[in-house]
Amino acid sequence: MNQSASKCPFCNINERVLKSNTHAQAFLSNPRKVPGHFLVTPKRHIEKPWELTNAELQDIFELIFFIEQKLVSKLGQGADIRQNYRPFLKAGRLKQDHVHFHVYPRYNQDFLYQVSEQFEADLFTDLDEGEQAEFAKLLM
Repeated sequence: MNQSASKCPFCNINERVLKSNTHAQAFLSNPRKVPGHFLVTPKRHIEKPWELTNAELQDIFELIFFIEQKLVSKLGQGADIRQNYRPFLKAGRLKQDHVHFHVYPRYNQDFLYQVSEQFEADLFTDLDEGEQAEFAKLLM
């Protein structure tokens, strides 16, 4: 195990794993945003999302979709799935250097909407043709 993995709270988390398959594992986030906030991680210590193998991606999304369906059927009307890559932030209580996907239940006017997302509408602007062309070039 490399030095980063030996300090990683998502490596060797066996006692908290609630569902797993060959390459991925799922457990409740601690700290969490809402009840039912899951994290899905590759079992292998990986810091950059593009270093995931196809098999790891397949197993991660198998767990994400399984959890999403359970959450929607039991805890909410929908679900959010999110993955962040922010190497510019120091690892700590709210940020870890191990690829992980957040999956949490959502419903109309829920806690997340009430405390923050109701204010997001002002963050959105219309896409213009120049920006479309600029980012199209980036992907070539």
